[in-house]
Amino acid sequence: MSLSPELAAAFGTVRREAFVPDGFQRRDGTWATPADPDFLATVYRDDVLVTKVDGRVPVSSSSQPSLMAIMIEALRVRPGQRILEIGAGTGYNAALLASLGATITSIDVQQDVADRARSALARAGIAGVRVEHSDGYAGRPGERFDRIIVTVGIAGLSPHWLSQLEPAGLVIAPVDHAGTHPVLAVHGTPTGPVTAAVVCPSGFMTAAGPLTADYPGAHPPPAAAGDLTDFTPTGPPRFDPPLEPIAYRDLWYAAGAWSRRATHAAASRRDREQSCLALLDEPLTGGALILPDGSVLTAGPEADAYATEAATILDRWLAAGRPPMQAWRVGLALTGDPQSPIWVPATWELPR
Repeated sequence: MSLSPELAAAFGTVRREAFVPDGFQRRDGTWATPADPDFLATVYRDDVLVTKVDGRVPVSSSSQPSLMAIMIEALRVRPGQRILEIGAGTGYNAALLASLGATITSIDVQQDVADRARSALARAGIAGVRVEHSDGYAGRPGERFDRIIVTVGIAGLSPHWLSQLEPAGLVIAPVDHAGTHPVLAVHGTPTGPVTAAVVCPSGFMTAAGPLTADYPGAHPPPAAAGDLTDFTPTGPPRFDPPLEPIAYRDLWYAAGAWSRRATHAAASRRDREQSCLALLDEPLTGGALILPDGSVLTAGPEADAYATEAATILDRWLAAGRPPMQAWRVGLALTGDPQSPIWVPATWELPR
């Protein structure tokens, strides 16, 4: 992607290695440390750096730089703006934002993560960032912000953020949709209307607490390979060659807009796991899988019905001209726990 000169300069001057002094987990599960010969080369790959795990589950990281860049560009940062960041991570994202001339308040629900981010920012000599340990759902009561950026996967937006946002402000956030976290650019007020446009596909670690609360009509949670029964081919391939990853994500997004059963499944295929668009049945063990080549696999007692739904989604996406996810306009609705509600995607429209 093409970066603005200001953001390119920020990436060129803020040292990413300063924010992972204790190392990070490699893709193969081993731990990289600053003493390793390939440490710097690995740090500067366009890849996520997992910095904290709970058992085998990653719970904090430095996001993929290209994704950070897309989200920061979408935030439209200007010098002097006040930005609220939900999810401090390593502090690297806040450092980039501060380098663009903004003043940052960064919140993380994990005390040790907030402490390490604060130390890294000080060590790197980054001014203009305040890191606090608190629940991001509440935001910063009594304060106002020009922009809000969320660096963790959420089910919906807190009304508190919208009440703390200046009238011309916006929120950039990865919001759950069919088992993934597409990044949305959101505008609105605490009482609505709240609308959004899709920025890009993404996958993020999931937040804790009210920000990931279940709500009526939510898509099913992602399914692991061991959760599914054996799926058998039902519909033939439609795409030769198969859809590229971006186009497959576009189809996936449309499926999530048209079916509340759409989600992510890690399916076992040819002795390996494959990330698939799935339409899961109520037991979450069967339904339909739509593969990148457009073929459909089904399982379970309602296999025929799910095969029909999968075929309908494919037909509808093709008839609509294979729209990219960025074409959709999203309306959000307030739902969830009445004591801590969230704004979630509820309506989708393709402009004519």
